[in-house]
Amino acid sequence: MIKKAVIPAAGLGTRFLPATKAQPKEMLPIIDIPTIQYVVQECVDSGIEDILIITGKGKRSIEDHFDRNLELEERILEREDELWYNELRHIDSMANIHFIRQKEQNGLGDAIYYARYHCGNEPFAVLLGDSVNDSVIPITQQMIDAYEQYRHSIIAVQQVPDEKVSRYGIVGGKFLSERIMQVEEMVEKPQPAQAPSNWAVAGRYILTPEIFAAIEQTPRGKGNEIQITDSLRIMMQTEGVIAMKIEGRRYDIGNKLDYLKTTVDFALKRKEFAEPFVEFMRQRVQQWDQQHK
Repeated sequence: MIKKAVIPAAGLGTRFLPATKAQPKEMLPIIDIPTIQYVVQECVDSGIEDILIITGKGKRSIEDHFDRNLELEERILEREDELWYNELRHIDSMANIHFIRQKEQNGLGDAIYYARYHCGNEPFAVLLGDSVNDSVIPITQQMIDAYEQYRHSIIAVQQVPDEKVSRYGIVGGKFLSERIMQVEEMVEKPQPAQAPSNWAVAGRYILTPEIFAAIEQTPRGKGNEIQITDSLRIMMQTEGVIAMKIEGRRYDIGNKLDYLKTTVDFALKRKEFAEPFVEFMRQRVQQWDQQHK
């Protein structure tokens, strides 16, 4: 049983400047809920309530978000707004959340290495803090189920268009079933011509504790950083790695256009917004078409 999760959230968020100059990209709201709250909720919905968030300089607002704000709670109670009071209490009690800082920007592999004492000799989940999923069964729960069957590290993957291959770690290998691949190749952000496939790592992992020894052996790679893809490739020399095709949709919040699309999709799921928002979009599309004929 997977009992612990690690959420790396120490990146600078340069793809979202200037919004991320003074706030973490993980705190960018999808309407009114910070991105990282969706990630924590995915852990909780998957049965994991012991969570370590890897932060960095300028990320204090993440800690504050999951802490109590007594002054705000008192103000809400004075207004007799029980709904919002309960929502605030849910945020600070949804999981046992711990924090540690990555002292230098040395890549995802290095960030995960900070979790070695927290996770010890247990397998653990890793969820990137700038991506959210929409699925009937949480993606992390799907991966836990796969781990229980295969007992190897699991990588969530999805197919991406060739023009997006260079954004992701890409895996290749032999499919054991419709959704499960035995990984034979892994490349970090390759050009399409050098990619073993178009199956991209989708921001979720189940890792065995052997990953920490592999990270120690990993030289700096793409971007002069310690890439978890390179560490997994080292670990593959002694144990198998499985890729699992996700069932659901992944949203990458680190990309501006995808962030806009995410906001639209999530707005359409909200009853209070759906109908008026659709009507607004119809009007705007008509105006766009008329202006660009």
